[in-house]
Amino acid sequence: MEAKRWVSLVFLALILVGLSSSDLFVQDSDQQVQAISFISDLKATFLGFFDGTWLTMEDASAINEEIKPKHVILTPNLTTCHKSLSDADRPVYCCPPKRESLEPIIDFQFPDISEPIRVRKPAHKVDADYIAKYNRAIAIMKSLPYDDPRSYMRQANMHCIYCTGAYNQQNSNSLLKIHRSWMFFPWHRMMIYFHERILGSLIGDENFALPFWNWDSPDGMFIPDMYLNGSMIDTQRDSSHLPPQVADINYDYFERGLGPEDQISTNVAFMYNQMVSGAKKTELFMGCPYKAGENGFCDGPGTIELAPHNALHTWVGSNLNPEREDLGAFYSAARDPIFYAHHSNIDRLWNVWNQLRGGDKPAIEDPEWLDSTFYFHNEKSQLVRIKIRDVLDSSKLRYAYEKVENVWLNARPKPSVPPKIARQVLKMRENQNPFLDISNEAIVSPDFGLNGKRLDTTVRVKLRRPKTHRSKTEKEQEEEIIVVYGIDISKDAYVKFDVYVNAVDETMIGPESREFAGTFVNMKRGVRIVLNKGDLVVKRKTVFKVGITELLEDLEADGDETIWVTLVPRGGTGINTTVDGVRIEYMK
Repeated sequence: MEAKRWVSLVFLALILVGLSSSDLFVQDSDQQVQAISFISDLKATFLGFFDGTWLTMEDASAINEEIKPKHVILTPNLTTCHKSLSDADRPVYCCPPKRESLEPIIDFQFPDISEPIRVRKPAHKVDADYIAKYNRAIAIMKSLPYDDPRSYMRQANMHCIYCTGAYNQQNSNSLLKIHRSWMFFPWHRMMIYFHERILGSLIGDENFALPFWNWDSPDGMFIPDMYLNGSMIDTQRDSSHLPPQVADINYDYFERGLGPEDQISTNVAFMYNQMVSGAKKTELFMGCPYKAGENGFCDGPGTIELAPHNALHTWVGSNLNPEREDLGAFYSAARDPIFYAHHSNIDRLWNVWNQLRGGDKPAIEDPEWLDSTFYFHNEKSQLVRIKIRDVLDSSKLRYAYEKVENVWLNARPKPSVPPKIARQVLKMRENQNPFLDISNEAIVSPDFGLNGKRLDTTVRVKLRRPKTHRSKTEKEQEEEIIVVYGIDISKDAYVKFDVYVNAVDETMIGPESREFAGTFVNMKRGVRIVLNKGDLVVKRKTVFKVGITELLEDLEADGDETIWVTLVPRGGTGINTTVDGVRIEYMK
């Protein structure tokens, strides 16, 4: 038997030695690299041929075990950049002029500790000298030819490539995306890190740092004046939202009509919810664990990505354009210079959240996340391979943020109705009709049945809480969360709905009230073209999770066996949305 096994292996080895990449892959030159790698691996396995040296089978097995990855990482297949779609299904092609797989690749190295720390300042506080310097850097960047990876459009298209699914994943036909999961924060940190260093190098200033749009502070809740002049101008913005209009960081396509003071107070309260009470656990803030392969897909954005991130993209983008370009559509967002200030503040808030939770160790220690790998060009036009683990400590990247007051930390919302009165009203409403309330949309069962429930109107559901009267330690260990599951969006559309707990009249309140638990936002993505497969529409349902432990304490409902949860569609978008149900879970 042993002799027969060796004969079989030798016969297979002889066949493999005679094969070339053209024998196996003649139809697509982009697959040549994969073919060569495939054949080499098989030769190494069956013949013991490794790195030009003939080995015994035992040696070959040991080597294969040594080089075999201990886990599968998420990374783009650089040979697969292909056309993709805008949010409105218009063809988009944002790939580089030549395949990045043909370029030499270097591994990321931390900046030398002798380099100065680049200090990012609030955009509304920078001086005229800085604005002139930044304008000059952008002007130079815009003058570079497109085949230069440092050029402005190449920089903008980097975001387009990764957000419209222009890359397949390595070793998979699945598309690679960087939104709506735990990839969101680290990928954008990488992008603006390299962008910032390229700008500095173009003007010969190693101290140059990007500004951040401090939209979470009352003084910064306007489009900064610096973006209204010179190279910073983008004509594709909503003119009604230019200064002195206060930003609506929870924008839903409709104007709230609030005065400046009311809008600011609502924004500040909303930030408290998104950064503190609704984001006490890593997944709630960072997003769901998205891993390699079709089975690794997830769609569950964190609090800040949903809003203010998505909301401000939409608020700034032009209402005259079909997809609210530039900033309002992901494929074009990075064409507006304010994109980088917007994401600098997102990046700053990631640091702030880490500090709020202690920041002694990474919030996520999963090696599949830490080793997820992406590619960017540096200031020398070199293609750099960089891992998430490389960007977790911004101090090692030699940049920092000027300290500002996070006023929202002291903006904990209060109940709109005294909790005892609210409980009485809700009980009376239930007694009058245990199945229906005044809107005819109350549902007793938390599971909405086979076809789900359409969110074309407000939906209320009574949930039984598995645990009550939990101790402080139990609450710290496990966050009580509301899970809205089976969110099915009928087409690639913008969708937004808010979630309230024990609300007497949710039509009269918003994020400034403690009954507000969180908001779900779906931005149109247009991600569905897979290389060599044509159009591929993969229908997936989404999950929305939001923490409510602190909210229940403030509503004096921590000891209640049941609570009322209300889903309120915004902007007329619920007609495109059904939900399978709502439940309570506990997250460690």
